[in-house]
Amino acid sequence: MEGDHFDHLSVQNDAHIRKVLRPRRLSLLASVAGLSMVVALGGAGFLSREMPSLTSPAYAAEAGKPAPAGFGDLVERVKPAVISVRVKIDDDRQVTPLVRDDGDGDQMQLPPGFQQFERQFGFRSPDGMPKRHQMITGEGSGFFITADGYAVTNNHVVDHAKSVQVTTDDGTVYTAKVVGTDPKTDLALIKVDGKTDFPHVNFAEAPARVGDWVIAVGNPFGLGGTVTAGIVSARGRDIGSGPYDDYVQIDAPINKGNSGGPAFDTNGNVIGVNTAIYSPSGGSVGIGFDIPAGTAKLVVAQLKDKGYVTRGWLGVQVQPVTAEIADSLGMKQARGALVDSPQDGSPAAKAGIKAGDVITAVDGREVKDSRALARTISTLAPGSSVKLDVLHNGQSKTIDLTLAEMPGDRHKVADNGGGDRDAGRPYLGLRVAPASEVDGAGRNGVVVTGVDPSGPAADKGLRTGDVILDVGGKAVANTGDVRSALAAASKDGKKSVLIRVKTADAAARFIAVPIAKG
Repeated sequence: MEGDHFDHLSVQNDAHIRKVLRPRRLSLLASVAGLSMVVALGGAGFLSREMPSLTSPAYAAEAGKPAPAGFGDLVERVKPAVISVRVKIDDDRQVTPLVRDDGDGDQMQLPPGFQQFERQFGFRSPDGMPKRHQMITGEGSGFFITADGYAVTNNHVVDHAKSVQVTTDDGTVYTAKVVGTDPKTDLALIKVDGKTDFPHVNFAEAPARVGDWVIAVGNPFGLGGTVTAGIVSARGRDIGSGPYDDYVQIDAPINKGNSGGPAFDTNGNVIGVNTAIYSPSGGSVGIGFDIPAGTAKLVVAQLKDKGYVTRGWLGVQVQPVTAEIADSLGMKQARGALVDSPQDGSPAAKAGIKAGDVITAVDGREVKDSRALARTISTLAPGSSVKLDVLHNGQSKTIDLTLAEMPGDRHKVADNGGGDRDAGRPYLGLRVAPASEVDGAGRNGVVVTGVDPSGPAADKGLRTGDVILDVGGKAVANTGDVRSALAAASKDGKKSVLIRVKTADAAARFIAVPIAKG
């Protein structure tokens, strides 16, 4: 049996397979069969009588409380707003031989990584062999938030999609467009045009409490509108999937295809967006994770307004304050975020924050740890003025500063309102940011932060997170360098430009990308 891991709940393309195959993976294993296991937690007599489920009427009766009447009325009200999301992804993997024994002595050729791709997602071409170039499909969930067709889903459901279709509860199929995405919170906003009376739901105003009922509705395994129930198991979970992890943990069963679907409270308000499960087998074991409604509201509002998300930037590298660090600094409690170093030219550096300082509060709100600081700053708009409570050389002081915009944080869908396409200018269908401004990307080149699904770069397999080192034989460090190299190639009459690109799991390679005109 494979080791425990965290799983995203929807189909991914090949680039995401590479991304997620790490010890704490974030992709769903689409296993629907497995062995039931009973774990005895006590002595030999512990399982001598049947124990009632915590959510069963028997348990409620034993606790002296009436059993719930059921969720039928609630489901009737909210289910029409939940949609199935179907995407098509252009799979253009490079096929190189890999021998696989098919079990009867014959050997077949598979591309590297395809065994894992097949095992995890079950994609096969009709004759059982992968094609050099084919369209693959994936399914997830979503929900309407406005009557005129705006709907929320996960970024990993629609990322790199060539086309998006949604199916409503009555079976009607609509074409949708991607308005904007935010990979850091794994949220996306899509839009269905042509109607102004779609059933829709609202986000909850208050955070869900641990122990509250939760009802999940979605499209598990492509089955369509499926309802499951459970409780809120925990809040504030960090599963290591991103810089702003703050998940709501639920035990309502969710599986592959539930990604992007809503989790409702008993008032019919959305308390979270289903996005991941913890599973040793690939199926639900009753530990699921939702993006909180509060986070989703902030992100979706920006996506609807401008197609991308901007966040405040403080510009510090921080770490948690452990008990030992707190003792060495003379602090009574291990709290706050310890500054490793302020980044050159950042708001923190300009305000005089030094390595070794401990940030304990932002605008009077206590900072529990380094992740809490990141989440708090990310909710503030660039240009916001903030007051930081800082412990410096054993002395408390307050520092006023103005936040900047997070470098390379914009991730606008390139085909929404034109993106980076200017009339008459050669373009590749990419958005990029200097690698030096993106954590973990290195110092050289530019990082791909957005891909036009209908552009030439997408056709050649470029993906978000790839690092472009050279364009047309010239090293690039920013957007201007890329544009200059494209302009030079176009001026020379070239129909394609040679790009040297480095992916997360491979050495640098060259790709010839056709030059299009905006």
